[in-house]
Amino acid sequence: MQHSHFKIYKPFAMLSQMSSGEDRQLRKKRFLSELYDFPDGIMPIGRLDEKSEGLLLMTTDGKLSDTINSSGIEKEYLAQLDGFITPDAIQKIAEGVTIGIFGNKYTTKPCKITVLDDLPSLPDADQALRIGRHRPTSWVRIMIKEGKFRQVRKMTAAVGYPTVRLIRVRIGTIHLEKMNPRDVTPIEITLRRFRNPFS
Repeated sequence: MQHSHFKIYKPFAMLSQMSSGEDRQLRKKRFLSELYDFPDGIMPIGRLDEKSEGLLLMTTDGKLSDTINSSGIEKEYLAQLDGFITPDAIQKIAEGVTIGIFGNKYTTKPCKITVLDDLPSLPDADQALRIGRHRPTSWVRIMIKEGKFRQVRKMTAAVGYPTVRLIRVRIGTIHLEKMNPRDVTPIEITLRRFRNPFS
């Protein structure tokens, strides 16, 4: 069977699923199906929460999706934080912080995090985010090999700097590049593409 694969720029305020299914509470939400005429059987590889944006991979190959999700592949994010993050807070995130996952405490694994001296070149933020209305912000680059629910947001909040905008820019060796919100690009995906360049 010939499978189809895509990379998309998931926009802010869209769920990482194709439809509401039987959930009536989700009927007014926005779904991936509005972005493109995807083939039957398409599914996201992993997820981005509703308020996060950026790179999301799609495939019709369920086995490939399961393998990638369980392989500890590095994911890279750009996070805009509320306030100017301190070196001490950066070190705490890098070493691992305790967050809550569905009512249980979890300590994140060590990760790579750096402060960005220059503003990243990105599409404009959604106006609903109301960024910078009250306090200054700072940007960090975070690379993790985990994928807990809202993990990056919880990590920065744990050290006192909530994330106000979050963009995933890389999964393994696949990059967001110059895509804009709602863009969809057919690609080839093989496990070889996900060899970690930083391992």
